Amino acid sequence: STHNTSSFVAAHNSMKSSYLPSLTTLVVALGCDNSVCSAFAPSTLSRHHLQSSAPSHRSSSQPTLTSTTNNPHGPVHNSAASNIQLHISNGSPDAPKTPEEDAALQWDLFTRHHVEKDGEWWGTWTSYDYMGDVVDSTVAAVSLQPNEDTSSVTQTHRILTSSTQSDCDTCFSSSNVKTMPVATYTPSTLGRRHRCGSVGMVVGPSLLPKSGMMSTELTLRHGDGRVRVTFQHAPVWERGVEPGSCPPQGLKLFRAMVSKEKLRSSAVMSDDSTEGKFKGPPNADEEKDSPPAPGNPRFFRPVPPFAWHNKWAGTSWTWGPQSGDRGWAIQEMDEADSWHGRPMGDTTSVWSLRLPGGVMIQCPRVIIGGVAGLCRLAWLPEDEGEVGTVDDGNKAKLLRVEASVMALEPIISDDDDDMMVGFYPPSLGSLRCDVLEKVGELEGATLEERERAAEGFVWSEVEDKADAAVSVASRETMKPLEENPSSGRTSAPVDEVLSKKIEADPRNALDL
Repeated sequence: STHNTSSFVAAHNSMKSSYLPSLTTLVVALGCDNSVCSAFAPSTLSRHHLQSSAPSHRSSSQPTLTSTTNNPHGPVHNSAASNIQLHISNGSPDAPKTPEEDAALQWDLFTRHHVEKDGEWWGTWTSYDYMGDVVDSTVAAVSLQPNEDTSSVTQTHRILTSSTQSDCDTCFSSSNVKTMPVATYTPSTLGRRHRCGSVGMVVGPSLLPKSGMMSTELTLRHGDGRVRVTFQHAPVWERGVEPGSCPPQGLKLFRAMVSKEKLRSSAVMSDDSTEGKFKGPPNADEEKDSPPAPGNPRFFRPVPPFAWHNKWAGTSWTWGPQSGDRGWAIQEMDEADSWHGRPMGDTTSVWSLRLPGGVMIQCPRVIIGGVAGLCRLAWLPEDEGEVGTVDDGNKAKLLRVEASVMALEPIISDDDDDMMVGFYPPSLGSLRCDVLEKVGELEGATLEERERAAEGFVWSEVEDKADAAVSVASRETMKPLEENPSSGRTSAPVDEVLSKKIEADPRNALDL
């Protein structure tokens, strides 16, 4: 089918009835009447893109583009290229064309999805070290309060220092909250560290002045809830090199902070000392007694690993320094773009955590100069509604945000090309935010295969069919377990099927 890029609404409606199997079909979004996305009319949708001249910035999950337009200036699909390039001469007519328009769009997204008058985002700020162990936990809130005409927003952090909760009717509860000012933002200053796209936002990457660490923060909002993660990378040197004897040779993940936040009224928390029931962050008892309405997240629920492996469709917002903001409609997501289903990441250089409640985070273990690092956050805020309940008909949701960051880019002396005089500040290479709904089950994948994939074991339908005959033969000729007296452990021989899978992806050899 063909679509005119001057009318995304017509294209989006027609795409609902036309399905292109096993392709991530994307159409340039030039407008949208969807309640989830309103492309470039200040609302919700985003993703980042970088110039083709700097491939190191490019996201590894850049959407595959299928040509669905008769516009000669529209997207072009080059089947001979392994990485599909986007060729759009002048972009969307509704996309920002000047720095002033871009600042206005960013301010609208920021105040629409993250700023809440008389509201605060309360959560438990849980910090994890490099090994994935919990090292700290703090109950606190992020308060983003606008002024009268929303021309500026003041950010403060509200930290719970002590709390006494009473269960009897004659006693009272009290809480002490410490307020710490952070910053005041205006449309002209927001873009210095913040970049918004749809319901997602990235803050940074930026250097912390005292520690010298690099901080990158990702945020996703859904209804009255948010998930926020902050990655901190600290300077490191190669083994055998004295730290501080030369400029840092890399930035290694030092700590990751995750906060599942719920919007609370700030009216009862106006003073540092407060009497009365203190709700604070979301909790399991509250969700059990008062289940969230459709459109709001559930943080305390079991999420099986294979829940990530479904057919997802929706909208995507991308941004890059050269391409600017772009809106897309996703009909179907291919396996290469489904990084949310690979909890171990795509390479061994990826650090990752999969947390309860349907939250998964990924970032580089070490960031080095000249190589872009991908920081990712994926969230399953809602499940499918159960038949016969008030949630019947509600679709499962998947939100993703991805930021490409660059650091340790050397500054070369003007007088001597072989002399480095410092580093450029870390920069944001690209941003992508996806808002997706479940539209069906994966075809040709059994529940066991989906579970294996969720645990990091790579599979594909083509390989499984090709290996079926070999698998039968290998079971017939399989040797019994071999005892290794030197190691004292029992190991099974590597059969031909596993050998082929290891050759296809070395991660399959890991004994997890």
